[in-house]
Amino acid sequence: MALMAMKDTISNKLQEAFTPESLRVVDESHLHEGHAGHRPSGETHFRVYIVSDAFKGKTRVERHRMINSALAAELSGSVHALAIHAQAPGEG
Repeated sequence: MALMAMKDTISNKLQEAFTPESLRVVDESHLHEGHAGHRPSGETHFRVYIVSDAFKGKTRVERHRMINSALAAELSGSVHALAIHAQAPGEG
């Protein structure tokens, strides 16, 4: 059985945790070649764009903590960096 791509793992976990109305996960590992945490296999640096009702009334820091908590296993493992753009519907 093939391992699921980290991008898909992140997408699935965020979908499950926040039921977002929109979600986009971008693997930016290729932009970080030669930087700390980069591996030739990639899948180390990601950018997340997420819009969910779960973020209504939450500060930017609270939103980031919620996402970091949902992805704790990935962030303590192979994911080196995660850039987060989290909004509630109607923001932005």
